[in-house]
Amino acid sequence: MKAKKSKSIKVAILLIAAIIITFFLSLSFGSSFIPPIDVAKTLFGNGTGEYDLILFDFRLPRMVIAILIGAGMAVSGAILQSATQNGLADPGILGINSGAGFAVIIYIFFTQGMSFASPLLSIFIMPLFALIGAIAAACLIYLFSWKKTGVTPIRLILVGIGINAAFSALIIIFQLKMDPRTFTQATVWLSGNISGVDWSYVLSLLPWILIFIPAAIYKSRYLNVLGLGDTASIGLGVNVNRERKWLLFISVTLAGTSVAVGGGIAFLGLVAPQLAKKLVGPRNEILIPVSALVGAFLLLLSDLISRTILAPSEIPVGLVVSAIGAPYFIYLLIKS
Repeated sequence: MKAKKSKSIKVAILLIAAIIITFFLSLSFGSSFIPPIDVAKTLFGNGTGEYDLILFDFRLPRMVIAILIGAGMAVSGAILQSATQNGLADPGILGINSGAGFAVIIYIFFTQGMSFASPLLSIFIMPLFALIGAIAAACLIYLFSWKKTGVTPIRLILVGIGINAAFSALIIIFQLKMDPRTFTQATVWLSGNISGVDWSYVLSLLPWILIFIPAAIYKSRYLNVLGLGDTASIGLGVNVNRERKWLLFISVTLAGTSVAVGGGIAFLGLVAPQLAKKLVGPRNEILIPVSALVGAFLLLLSDLISRTILAPSEIPVGLVVSAIGAPYFIYLLIKS
């Protein structure tokens, strides 16, 4: 037990170090390169006005958002994988992300793109719509998965895939009815995009992450029991349906609020928990925080790649994550 704890601590320290290194690399690299010495001077208040603008108004909030979304999506995926006893479970695959995306597309459609023009609308109304959409998708999944004996993991997965397909089709239908400019903006957002965020977006997402990731860690003991199967969980005195509802609510909230800010970033909730499990094992009280660190690192690294690979142009960060996650998803399918 002590050896496992020591290994987990070492893994966490290495991940934190990797996040810090990537963080400082992200401060230097982008559409314009800032020498590390000038980055240090700017952070300590001795930089030029141009560097102040680039670092504090553009790069820093974007990097903090990447860390928050990465952690939120990873923990959401870790909960789903443990609660459904399926390593392929992911907020994107189950339709939670597409439900959130559909609600935002509906909002964009009826406001004729004003959501992208008004910062206040983007910050406060779009996240609310995304959360409502994610919860609606989760309720539909749970409703159609329910039978007399409750909800089984395999039904949850199969129904979730169907709900995902339905919402994805509805998204395309409404996108085709948009004007070309709004269609392009919506497409970029849906592919996963965190460019153009500022500190207001950080403040809008931070409370959700600070509340629901600790809640997930607190509920991790129930996830450990649910991993033994419904029959064993009931035998140990756990109210399986009630705990699964709470855990799914936490997962949905983290995914929905993350999608509201970053769009449809696929595969992150799948890959991060899988990598964390290989590093520290399946015990959720350790797996969940390590998944958060892995998710934060992966999205921060993907954002760095998205800003530098075609600099001064950039590609949506969601496409970089998909390029990393899709091959791993295929590997998991072949392995399983």
